[in-house]
Amino acid sequence: MEFPELLATTRVALLEPPTGKVHMVLDTDTYNEIDDQFALVYALLSPEKIDLEAVYAAPFHNTRSTDPENGMLQSYEEILRVLAHLSRPHEGFVFKGSTTWLPGPDQPVRSSAVDDLIARARMDRAAPLYVVAIGAITNIASAILTAPDIIARIVVVWLGGNSIYWPWASEFNLQQDIYASRLIFDCGVPLVHVPCLNVTDRLSTTQAELERDVKGRSAIGDYLCEIFAAYYEDHFARSKPLWDVGPIAWLVNPNWVDTALIHSPILTSERTWSHDAHRHLIREAWYVHRDAIFGDLFRKIERMS
Repeated sequence: MEFPELLATTRVALLEPPTGKVHMVLDTDTYNEIDDQFALVYALLSPEKIDLEAVYAAPFHNTRSTDPENGMLQSYEEILRVLAHLSRPHEGFVFKGSTTWLPGPDQPVRSSAVDDLIARARMDRAAPLYVVAIGAITNIASAILTAPDIIARIVVVWLGGNSIYWPWASEFNLQQDIYASRLIFDCGVPLVHVPCLNVTDRLSTTQAELERDVKGRSAIGDYLCEIFAAYYEDHFARSKPLWDVGPIAWLVNPNWVDTALIHSPILTSERTWSHDAHRHLIREAWYVHRDAIFGDLFRKIERMS
């Protein structure tokens, strides 16, 4: 499938770190583990930098779901639980996403989330719509395949895969839907890639830290502590990365997530990265300032009391 080509200068301009408040949608496999909930809360509690317009439930399949559709539906219900702890209504705000992975490289999976994303991307705006994805990229790829014109109107910020210099590209979000993952690097959409290993794995916290700095501060803080405590049977000498907080942090304060422009890598059939200096540019994160990010998130949770 042919995609519209952005001028290189236009793409670079769209990839510049945002300096003001952004309009954003969040695509999340919220029930996959527990870090999506922290990311969703962070976005909702950062209205000074983020206008969160919609939340999309993304599919996932692991031991917490029976298939991608079940993962998406459980994620939808988890989004509603998070919003309830914040006394936020969900009508017209939360949308169900794809029920399966892309069946082929040019075959979208339509859903309420895909239709909403296309409609929002086509709205008359002075700035691009930021599409933050913290799960499998199926919904976003489906929207691009259905309406390629939105490529010029959005910036995708995706937590998926590992750093371009890592021996393997594959991690959970990327490997769930290889067709969609490959498309997001190939189609030319302005992309901010936020890797997992050796970048957002620095966003680790512990049960002890959360009990000291978050528990008892607010209803949503107590809920986050509850699901964190339940994730492992034994928390002794154990930390847990909250990977998905990274893309939100870049929008809240780009100085907390160091990035650089690189040529978009090629996702090979072996799920490694290949490199071609003739490819279009994307922006990639290479370091996160963990203490500044968690300090901001924890203070915002405390102010909810």
